[in-house]
Amino acid sequence: MGTNGQAVDVHDLGILYDLRLTRRTTLKGSLAEMFGRRQDRPTHFWALRHISFAVDHGESLAIIGPNGAGKSTLLLALAGILEPSEGRVDVSGRVSTLLTLGAGFEMEISGRDNIALAAAFLGIDRRTITDLTPSIIEFADIGPFIDAPVRTYSTGMRARLGFSIATAVTPDILLLDEVLGTGDQDFRARSQARIRELIDRAKAIVLVTHDLSFVTEFCNRAILLEKGQIMHEGDPAGTVDLYRDRVRQKKALLESEARRFASPPPAE
Repeated sequence: MGTNGQAVDVHDLGILYDLRLTRRTTLKGSLAEMFGRRQDRPTHFWALRHISFAVDHGESLAIIGPNGAGKSTLLLALAGILEPSEGRVDVSGRVSTLLTLGAGFEMEISGRDNIALAAAFLGIDRRTITDLTPSIIEFADIGPFIDAPVRTYSTGMRARLGFSIATAVTPDILLLDEVLGTGDQDFRARSQARIRELIDRAKAIVLVTHDLSFVTEFCNRAILLEKGQIMHEGDPAGTVDLYRDRVRQKKALLESEARRFASPPPAE
């Protein structure tokens, strides 16, 4: 459990992936490995290494960084979906997560029935979810589809319903992964308003987003993650500025390399 008012306490976290479980294996590839021609290929990959930070109750922490930095892996570890390969993750309170964005819905039953099912997984009692169902349906704003099988929903509709369920009851810890851009402009605005309400209720939020303006406006703190390690932790504005500078530097380097390779060789 977290200590000293901490909702989340992460200490020296490492997540090690076994590439042999994720890489497609072929007979030819297996034979090549048996005869030693591919033994130099790595079989393991540290998606996260030496990650340590804490989140107090009342804080909103943003995790930013380039694609492949390990941001979503970190949220999966916080949610308890991934077990640490080293280090530890301690959470204090009920966790609600939108990491699957409705992927866990039962596709053959209606949205209304999925609300009851998801509530049971979240530990919400039957009476409470009965009282909350009308407001969940209203917020999701998917019209008569609420009584249609979820398999008929678009990805955006499932995400909207998932967001509505997960945020219907204020959790102690809310984990968000790129959900604030879900849906049309009106739904995005309402989603952000609901997140602000959760922040105002002094609950802990950890979110992954590429919406850097949201980070600077609504988060208390930010972490810049690159190649599975924390490059910077601090106030949102400074962290966002550093990230933007690093992106510009990388872009300039790539453009310079492209120009160098595109230039004709010097005449002899």
